[in-house]
Amino acid sequence: MKNSERAVALFLEGYNCAQAVLGAFSEEIGLSEKMAMRIACPFGGGVGRLREICGACGGMLLAAGALYGYDTPETGEVKSKHYQLVRELCAAFKEQNSSIICREILGKRAEVGGTPEPRTESFYKERPCVKCIRTAAEILEKYLAENPVSK
Repeated sequence: MKNSERAVALFLEGYNCAQAVLGAFSEEIGLSEKMAMRIACPFGGGVGRLREICGACGGMLLAAGALYGYDTPETGEVKSKHYQLVRELCAAFKEQNSSIICREILGKRAEVGGTPEPRTESFYKERPCVKCIRTAAEILEKYLAENPVSK
């Protein structure tokens, strides 16, 4: 199963958008799926239903950081190069989804706070979340294929 298919399947199981994307890449990252879900859980709903950065995009960036990030204090080229990758991934996401901001993607459905809606058939039909999750995972899949991670 491709990561993008796995990400959609995880979302349809009930995981939030960030969990779905990061969870789909947990094997490549070297995290247990359980730990990936715990790390990503705050980023659903545009970060805790604040409707800020889209959770699918956030999950993609968390995975990219785990795969391509740095783990030493950086101020120069290493940091700059990584931030360039983040901008490229975000630009690709925005090109396909009109924005990286949850409330802009959801439009009038972008209620801040409150209790998440039950996952019904109409929930999945009315929201672009599945598309966002699929495209976030596909963007990272493509980047990984073109830029394999050295172990």
